Amino acid sequence: MAIEQQTITLSPKSRGFHLITNEIEEALKTFSSAENGLLHLFIMHTSASLSINENADPTVRQDMENFFSDIADGKPYYIHTYEGVDDMPAHIKASLLGNSLTIPVTNGRMNLGTWQGIYLGEHREYGGGRRIVMTLYR
Repeated sequence: MAIEQQTITLSPKSRGFHLITNEIEEALKTFSSAENGLLHLFIMHTSASLSINENADPTVRQDMENFFSDIADGKPYYIHTYEGVDDMPAHIKASLLGNSLTIPVTNGRMNLGTWQGIYLGEHREYGGGRRIVMTLYR
């Protein structure tokens, strides 16, 4: 088994859910041999998340933001607010959605379903550039 790894930094995004599939695909092309295997993605942050969902209709991403904001934002009992009112809600959303994905790679491309895309969940108002560790097992 061969393993390759690199860390990419995404450009800063506004709060919400963003398709990052193309950015991951471009980075995957830089691996020396990405024919078939498994791609593991790990986001190195506690206030952002990764998930796979609908890649065609942008209203899905808005509905996702609305849902997670509804269940986590503005709770009067939060104690951890050192970095602002979006701090604790961001940690909760990241925990619920997760920090990693594993995706099969076939013929040098991620083997996602027709309507699947990779989402960055940016849960802070000003999250900055997010770092993702990409590990390819083949």
